[in-house]
Amino acid sequence: MSYQTISVLPLSGAMGAEITGVDLSRNLSNRTLKEIQRAFLEYLVIVFHDQFLNPADYKLFAQKFGELVPYPFVEGLLEHPEIFEIRKEPGEKRNFGGNWHSDMSFTRIPPLGTMLYALEVPSKGGDTMLTNLYLAYENLSEGMKSILNSMQGEYSAALKHAGGREAVMNATRFEIQNLDRADEASFHPIVRIHPETGKRALYVSSGHLSRFKDMTVEESKPILNFLRDHATQPDFTCRVNYRKGSLVLWDNRCTQHRALNDYHGERRVMHRLTISATHF
Repeated sequence: MSYQTISVLPLSGAMGAEITGVDLSRNLSNRTLKEIQRAFLEYLVIVFHDQFLNPADYKLFAQKFGELVPYPFVEGLLEHPEIFEIRKEPGEKRNFGGNWHSDMSFTRIPPLGTMLYALEVPSKGGDTMLTNLYLAYENLSEGMKSILNSMQGEYSAALKHAGGREAVMNATRFEIQNLDRADEASFHPIVRIHPETGKRALYVSSGHLSRFKDMTVEESKPILNFLRDHATQPDFTCRVNYRKGSLVLWDNRCTQHRALNDYHGERRVMHRLTISATHF
């Protein structure tokens, strides 16, 4: 089905699209909004460049998809607590979100989507890579699908593989909070059914998925390592680049992502919003 009110340019053969012909600072018609929402479900990540917005503008747009939820471990902006700033200064070497993951998969009902708005970008680099977890599932063998279809995994906020949540957060420039939730974990199906498309996705959140239910970490490790590698094959991915005023929205229910850290000596500043889901 073609689009009538927006133009859609795919980013790769696997996923992602740039949307043009729309000014997000203006009131959107119902038809335009429905086409944007359709593109979101079809392409999994959508990109709008040259959108000169204030926090109230991108909050309003995000709320067209669902209610906003604060990120638990970082204090939000004073006037907009649902938004927090991701900043890397020229002298810093470590970035935020540099490992593959799906946002907040450790919560009981993980979020529907994540939105980033670019305030300042480096002259090169600083892209986000994403991977299509529908394709990751579709390209498993029938035998592996049959094993995974009935399995659940534990998704943990603890980040033990990276030295622990507290150490990770204390190494950042954020105003951190709620570290008493650092051991929060939830069990979810390894193969999830998207509530809107009905398609199956391999729900691998590499940074959070620690083990299979009723199995130890060591017992789980061989299959989980295979799934982590499988899910991030280049043929399943796209790469999103930014310029000042870019707004990007991705579907956490069928993707995972990582922020590339290839711009040392330059500044990158983003605002992040998280859109809640009503059910898994």
